[in-house]
Amino acid sequence: MNLKVKLFADGADKAGILEMDSNPLISGFTTNPTLMKVAGIKNYKSFAQEILSHIRDKPISFEVFSDDLKEMEKQALEIASWADNIYVKIPITNTKSVSTVKLIERLSSNNVKVNVTAIMTVSQVQSVLPALLNGPGAYISVFAGRIADTGVNPVPVMKEIVHMLKEHSHIELIWASPRQLYNLVEANEIGCDIITIINDILKKLPILGKDLDEYSLETVKMFYDDAKEAGYSI
Repeated sequence: MNLKVKLFADGADKAGILEMDSNPLISGFTTNPTLMKVAGIKNYKSFAQEILSHIRDKPISFEVFSDDLKEMEKQALEIASWADNIYVKIPITNTKSVSTVKLIERLSSNNVKVNVTAIMTVSQVQSVLPALLNGPGAYISVFAGRIADTGVNPVPVMKEIVHMLKEHSHIELIWASPRQLYNLVEANEIGCDIITIINDILKKLPILGKDLDEYSLETVKMFYDDAKEAGYSI
């Protein structure tokens, strides 16, 4: 399969990040406070700087964690100062549904590369796009997997956003929160720029395009071997 979509590793486990960095398929990295909490990270800055000492030549996104817009801006400027390959993740609103668009515009004007995150609608992209037009480059992270979790097909949404961004090559669309390997195929087919991918999904890449009759037989053998190993009888 000819992959045009770029693969970004999503996670906050140092060993996993370094493993992904050694994979030539991986073009960048993203993380977020939830992933960092799950990974047991206690010191945000120390963790980020440790990762940055290894990841120097690929883009990596770190997210602000304040709910106050002024404090968000302060954190964003601090995070951006740590390395040139950083994109600062700013959620499309705070927890009170207050838009962050003006903040994003100020950061972009101040030469900060922004990753606008937690987006799930076309209208959200329409609202933030003007704020990114004069910036140094940006990502728009649309959580296609979460859209799908609600029973809505994310592909038409993603297609529309791909079309919206066609004339703005410095603003790239991220297919975020994929749920299965087929999402990689979908993202690639519609011309999405980037898809985030966790290690468990990446490990399935070798079976992409596998002959289904062969795969069926392997599955039958797996069930047989496991039943035999377990010593089942009726």
